Amino acid sequence: MPRVVPDQKGKFESDDMFRRLARESEVRYTGYRDRPIDERRQRFQNGVKEGHTDIAFMTNGTNMSLCFGSNGFNNNGKDVDFDKEQGKVQLRSSFILNGVCVRWKGWIDLERLDGVGCLEYDEENAAEENRALQEEIEKYKQRIREFEDKQRAFRVPHSSAHGHGHHAHAHLSSAHSLSHHHASAHNSEQNNIQVR
Repeated sequence: MPRVVPDQKGKFESDDMFRRLARESEVRYTGYRDRPIDERRQRFQNGVKEGHTDIAFMTNGTNMSLCFGSNGFNNNGKDVDFDKEQGKVQLRSSFILNGVCVRWKGWIDLERLDGVGCLEYDEENAAEENRALQEEIEKYKQRIREFEDKQRAFRVPHSSAHGHGHHAHAHLSSAHSLSHHHASAHNSEQNNIQVR
């Protein structure tokens, strides 16, 4: 099952959902809603440092589970940055949504647990996934070719009827008696093919 659609950029630019999510919108942390605000703040920060959090776009209610960095927390300014703006954390998360490589980009206020974010088309990861998709398609085509070659080899008659033994002759003689034809010995192979 391919991870991405063949025309990712086209889908990102034309699909209504992607167009809505590509606009900067108010977002909110959605984890542990039943807990007191102080505990939620702590859990939000801990989750981000571990490399994940849950947010929702307030304009349309779309929920997302975001993951940051391959090694969990990394404060290198790429995925998670607590230092850029005081009281806020800058976040960036790349993933595949509905067959399209996207990047969620935004910030969350550490006190209020809300902020602003949007989706962008992730050109770099899209190119990588397209390469993987093309490789998968080529492997699939190769498997089909191999399967068809095996099928053809299986259907090709053997060069001598000796492999068929008595069954071939019994089959032939019954077919010949029904159709009132007499086969000579050198035509037995050809007749065997017709009987099948």
